[in-house]
Amino acid sequence: MNAADVAVERFDQGYSCSQSVFSACAELRGVDLELALRIPAGLGGGVARTAQVCGCVTGAILAIGLAQRSVSPGENRAEREKTYETGQRFIREFAARHGSTVCRELLGCDISTPEGLGEARERDLFKMRCRQYVRDAVEIVEEILSGAN
Repeated sequence: MNAADVAVERFDQGYSCSQSVFSACAELRGVDLELALRIPAGLGGGVARTAQVCGCVTGAILAIGLAQRSVSPGENRAEREKTYETGQRFIREFAARHGSTVCRELLGCDISTPEGLGEARERDLFKMRCRQYVRDAVEIVEEILSGAN
């Protein structure tokens, strides 16, 4: 099973989009699974279910940060700039595929409200849309990082 399949499986098990994306990518870099599920725990649903930046995007950006080569005081600034560039590349690719990186736009409803959350559940949007966002996020990260190393 590849990392994208692992992420979708976790999403189907009830982990958030951000947890699913980050943990699948983080495990490839040797991060303990429990820690990899805890770090992005508050980012699902567009950051704490505020329907802002999609949790798949935040999980992917966290995963990209894991690939930063150095965080030493002398190298962090330059390495961080590379991480920003890689993150921006991810955001451009995800937005090109899906038209946005904002949860409420991707879902077509605002899950930060009880009505919007109810609508998303009623229309089964998490299964119908978010599963693909999870898969694509991991695939994009893997593609970018495999070319960056």
